Amino acid sequence: MGENTEFAVGWGTLAMLTAGLAQSKNRSGGGWFLLGMLLGPIAVFVLVVFCEPIPPADRPA
Repeated sequence: MGENTEFAVGWGTLAMLTAGLAQSKNRSGGGWFLLGMLLGPIAVFVLVVFCEPIPPADRPA
């Protein structure tokens, strides 16, 4: 594998981890995935440091 391919695989993996972390905090996984693709490690830092978990919404029975 070339160096560029390894970089792309790593960046995509980081974006998927960002989405998973966002979903664990009840945030939009898709939106954070896109943000992770654009910003990479910066998106993870923002999510971990500045984003508190959102409590789940109460659903009517």
